[in-house]
Amino acid sequence: MSAGWFRRRFLPGEPLPAPRPPGPRASPLPYRRPRFLRGSSSSPGAADASRRPDSRPVRSPARGRTLPWNAGYAEIINAEKSEFNEDQAACGKLCIRRCEFGAEEEWLPLCPEEFLTGHYWALFDGHGGPAAAILAANTLHSCLRQQLEAVVEGLVATQPPMHLNGRCICSSDPQFVEEKGIRAEDLVIGALESAFQECDEVIGRELEASGQVGGCTALVAVSLQGKLYVANAGDSRAILVRRDEIRPLSFEFTPETERQRIQQLAFVYPELLAGEFTRLEFPRRLKGDDLGQKVLFRDHHMSGWSYKRVEKSDLKYPLIHGQGRQARLLGTLAVSRGLGDHQLRVLDTNIQLKPFLLSVPQVTVLDVGQLELQEDDVVVMATDGLWDVLSNEQVAWLVRSFLPGNQEDPHRFLKLAQMLIHSTQGKEDSPTEEGQVSYDDVSVFVIPLHSQGQESSGH
Repeated sequence: MSAGWFRRRFLPGEPLPAPRPPGPRASPLPYRRPRFLRGSSSSPGAADASRRPDSRPVRSPARGRTLPWNAGYAEIINAEKSEFNEDQAACGKLCIRRCEFGAEEEWLPLCPEEFLTGHYWALFDGHGGPAAAILAANTLHSCLRQQLEAVVEGLVATQPPMHLNGRCICSSDPQFVEEKGIRAEDLVIGALESAFQECDEVIGRELEASGQVGGCTALVAVSLQGKLYVANAGDSRAILVRRDEIRPLSFEFTPETERQRIQQLAFVYPELLAGEFTRLEFPRRLKGDDLGQKVLFRDHHMSGWSYKRVEKSDLKYPLIHGQGRQARLLGTLAVSRGLGDHQLRVLDTNIQLKPFLLSVPQVTVLDVGQLELQEDDVVVMATDGLWDVLSNEQVAWLVRSFLPGNQEDPHRFLKLAQMLIHSTQGKEDSPTEEGQVSYDDVSVFVIPLHSQGQESSGH
């Protein structure tokens, strides 16, 4: 991995650099990100164009590092629950080249210039240390670019062809594609899903080679061809805030929300529990006094509840235990999707958690071109430290209260991100309940959609 990319040393508007291929000596740097990290989404001017190739964005010791011009606005606070910040962020211009499949079984670029351009934002919330989040922040964008370059011909076609090389083996091929309802956005969704999977494999190899552990959630937004794609694996969240609308753009994946999938896996492969856990869910953990009693329970095939007579095996620790934010998978992990955690085991056992975890994201597509965008329409992306104390409605209230009165302020989106962060710290003017404070690391992107809608990403 490039130390320069770890420290986000890239010019405003320049493509995201590719990380060094994984090797046995590669390991994440113990880099502690500044307490605040700021970016601007205004277009680059003449001053940017005249920068020397080796120049870098100016660093302000008091405010942190500047982000690329197309980054949206970010605020990040380290709660200092660990030595290094377990929240990581990445953003930049996504340049997709046109490639063809060569005789050497590899994709070859047809032209050095980009064929399609888009923008990329990502938040990674680490657990068990910052290593996985740092690796993801420096790897996922490259995996995604490669996946998009592999399907770019289908992206720009009126309808994705059956064969990428344009051949028509069967005259009914276009009809089959149409009947399946396959559109260009399905190729982007597939690229995101494949990129997450590939990044997860890279993280597994890198952490094993460097003797480190850990995992992270991943929330990614990609603006491409007039649409915003939001991919989420974990418990971070993105919402669209407009004058008269609040629209969730992601869904949290926790042991509770994925209970049936996790229980189904334990039903099919009971050896994963090593005889130490019960896959059944009960309203509380059962005690010896419950033996022989009929109690409420549910299994993998049930969305409702029923009763069963308690047996000795039911007294084992539950596969999923706790409620809400306190729910844990195998008594260990609060999320059911993410990247990494290949070496994670239940304390004092050899029971692995990775078989129960998915790296595949859920992807939501927002057709920005179909919206009548206003200047105050924004997407708010944040790690769970924000959502632990603020609801969607409270965040929307803060957005709507702040932006209209600061129309002339060129830094208003940055200040909005700062205000959202400070609202989690128990300030007097905070909309949170009295005494409600987030002790987690908090990272926020505020992405103004109006500027995204004005940009045309073509070829």
